[in-house]
Amino acid sequence: MAEKSSTHKEYVAGFLAGIATVVVGHPFDTVKVKLQKHNTEGHQIKYKNGLHCAARILKNEGVTGLYRGATSSFVGVAFESSLFFGMYSQMKQSLQGRLKSSGPDPLVIIPSAAYSGAAISFVLCPSELLKCRMQVQGTDSLIPNSVRYNGPIDCALRTIETEGVRGIFRGGVATLLRESLGGTVFFCVYEYVRHFMHSKLEAASHDHKSLTEFGTGVISGGLAGVAFWSAVLPLDVAKTIIQTDPDIRSTRNPFQVLHSVYRMAGIRGCYAGLGPTLLRAFPANAAAIATLEFAIKFLGIERE
Repeated sequence: MAEKSSTHKEYVAGFLAGIATVVVGHPFDTVKVKLQKHNTEGHQIKYKNGLHCAARILKNEGVTGLYRGATSSFVGVAFESSLFFGMYSQMKQSLQGRLKSSGPDPLVIIPSAAYSGAAISFVLCPSELLKCRMQVQGTDSLIPNSVRYNGPIDCALRTIETEGVRGIFRGGVATLLRESLGGTVFFCVYEYVRHFMHSKLEAASHDHKSLTEFGTGVISGGLAGVAFWSAVLPLDVAKTIIQTDPDIRSTRNPFQVLHSVYRMAGIRGCYAGLGPTLLRAFPANAAAIATLEFAIKFLGIERE
């Protein structure tokens, strides 16, 4: 799939896709983070499942509780999405030109996806650290002497004050591994599903072309999102634990963290938050890709 476009338009389209992701997916993400934090530790707070967690948030905090931490998430995910899709598109175009490939090519998709995923991890790590710390401090944060933040800026300043600038990048290794591996899975599924659907629907009449494009974006994006999180959820569990651990001396090695979780909670602990994560993955990523495809068309980015 060859693409011809001005560089900045690809980044604008990705930015809009990121906003759509947060609007649709953040409530699910809040439930996921609380499950990962509280159901993998030894204190008294436990949730039966994602529905129980969501119900407790709504009862104690209302709908706003589900969007706790959304401010940093809007900023982080929007810019991350802009870089993610923009850098992927640029590198893919470059490799396609050299390899002269037509249709999805793993020699093009894999390095482009891994590169863009690794690059955005440096933007995503600080914003997710602030988001996660804000999410776990809700009314269920009943741990004695737990830190309370007034907002993401207060969280950032206090993190730097107590842990230094390095503290903002706590969980960086886990984020890098999650995004590079997950990005590869995401774009492989997205490109192949999109190519397959277009090949089957290319005979669709012009009157239904817009609807066909929208449906293709929803299905390819949704399936790619599910594949992403199915592949990397344990790394995300490790990242959440690392970023929300009040002990600044605790390990930042995601594999050591997962080993500790496995010893205490088994494989189920390594997949804490699986339910809300997968429930979020399809609609959030479907919204992202549908928005991306719409923005590409609106901005006049040509695609073959």
